Amino acid sequence: MSVPTKFLLDPGKAVLVVIDVQERLCAAMEQNVLAQLTRNAGILLESANELNVPVIFSEQYVKGLGPTLNELRSRAPTAPAIEKMTFSCCGNDAFLKRLKETGRTQVIVCGMETHVCVLQTVIELLGEGFNVHLVKDAVMSRSSDNRQTAIEAMVLAGAVPSCTEAVVFQLLKIAGTETFKKLSKLVK
Repeated sequence: MSVPTKFLLDPGKAVLVVIDVQERLCAAMEQNVLAQLTRNAGILLESANELNVPVIFSEQYVKGLGPTLNELRSRAPTAPAIEKMTFSCCGNDAFLKRLKETGRTQVIVCGMETHVCVLQTVIELLGEGFNVHLVKDAVMSRSSDNRQTAIEAMVLAGAVPSCTEAVVFQLLKIAGTETFKKLSKLVK
């Protein structure tokens, strides 16, 4: 894989995976950090919708942790929400099947908790041959140390570190369009 292919997103090759941003799990998080994650994940979802990038939600043990936050779910209401019991999304056959059915090779990842479900998912996605872009300002853990350690591990494993604004502009590719005008307002 060439350097541009690894580091630059293409809306025709990308899929957005939102991991476990669920009601009861969110209640245990630091609220100002959760607000940032929710804002940034919302921007990613709106951008995906506008640019025809498929979205997959994962939900860990819905009975105990509740569904994905409605604020996010409502931005991609037709996207599948795949329940799992394994920490890694890849431990669920339905998730891997759905991801592979998209035909996409680039996976944009956001969600929680960074050091558990996000970390294990990213490592296994890399092992499956996907090019993973980790959106650092759209992942969180209850502990900032756990979050930072997991980010370092994922980058060392081969994930591309990114941020919400970089993802949006990489997917847009060009300024001056109506789509650019609409999405650029989201990151201001």
